[in-house]
Order: sequence, then C-alpha cells, then structure tokens
Amino acid sequence: MQSASEPTPVGPFFDPVGRGLDVIGDKWTLVLVRHLLGGSRGFQELRGRTGIAPRILSARLRQMTERGLVRSVPEGGRSLYALTDLGRTLEPMVREIALWWVRHFMNETGPFKETTPASVVEALPFLLREDRARDVRITYELRLTGKGGGVWVVEIDDATCRVHEGYAPRAQVRYTADARDWTLLALGLMDDREAFGEGRLTKDGQGGSIAWYFHQPYTPKRKERGDKP
Repeated sequence: MQSASEPTPVGPFFDPVGRGLDVIGDKWTLVLVRHLLGGSRGFQELRGRTGIAPRILSARLRQMTERGLVRSVPEGGRSLYALTDLGRTLEPMVREIALWWVRHFMNETGPFKETTPASVVEALPFLLREDRARDVRITYELRLTGKGGGVWVVEIDDATCRVHEGYAPRAQVRYTADARDWTLLALGLMDDREAFGEGRLTKDGQGGSIAWYFHQPYTPKRKERGDKP
C-alpha cells in the first residue's frame, strides 16, 4: 500500500494536480508558507505559531529549502527563514484554501474566543469579502492596548488586503480598543456600533466600518437588522 508521503506513481495519465502536490508535500508546507508570507521568521517562532513538532518542522523547512521555496536570511547573528520568489507564487493557493474554509466551514468551527489578537489581524487578508472591497482603497490603523496588543496597518486596495505591524501616517481611519475587545469585534462576537457607543472602541477619520469588508465567524446583530456600515 502506498504511504501518504510517497510520490504519486508516474503513469500514462497526465496529472498536473498530482505532480504539483508531490512538490508541495504535506499540509505543513502551505501552513508554513502562510506564516512566512507575513515576513521572515525564526525556527522557534514558526514552531510557536504552527505547533509543528521540532523534528517535523526541521525536516519540512529543509525540504522546502531544497525545492527552492524557502531560503535562509541572516539577521542579528541568527538565521531566519524567508520565502523565495517561487515560494511566494503559492500565495494564491493558500488564499483560496483559506477562503474555501471561510465560506463553507468557518461557521461550523470554533469557538474562537481564546484566540490571540495578532492571529486574527494577520488572518484578515484571508477573510476579505472581495465583492465589497472591489474598487475600494482605504487604509486602517489598529491601535490595540492591553495583553496581546500592538499597532497594525490594514490596507485594502481593489479587492486585495495587506497587513503589517507599524503605524500608518496617512491612514483614513484609526481604531483604538482593548486587544481583547477588538478580537471579539473582528470575530463578530461584539457589535462595533454598540462598542463605540459604550466607549470601548474609538474611531478617528472618515471611512466605513472595517468589519464591513471581512467575513466573520459569527454574525453581529446589526447585520441581522440589515444595517450598513
């Protein structure tokens, strides 16, 4: 019996899907690509983000390096892992897998109440509602305080989304909230208008609600009422 790690036998049938999956390998390749799309990361950070056992992570990174998907980059006396140009070509595949899960299975999974603010912010590019974000160009700055807080920039540009840490001097909209509250807002467990009215969320600048542009695991009450941002 053929094991899951063995390449698909070569035969007369032309199968680009099988050949492509042979190169990619198991699921950890795309999981690692997903985390490296946000920037270079060290071994321990990748281990903490993914939960991959050290031996498996080491073997997978070595294989990805041999296949030209990942390269080692020096930084401050240590080596980090970064995607090559070839590795970045897997981004559309990672995005489509994420959107497939969001559209068909996200509401059946959870609860997500114990997730970290950073993981939710970094997942926003995979949660974008492309129909609502088409022809939209807007930059948000998120200033999250308390445990797990930080500052992030969320850029929407014609149905694409990019997220990175730092400040956005030219942001059209700035949100300030406790990191825990913002996580609940992003997941749809708290209504942003109610949070604003209660003083748990502040919004500066002109622009629509950031929640309008993203899928959420849960549905805030205002959307049940058919309100717009």
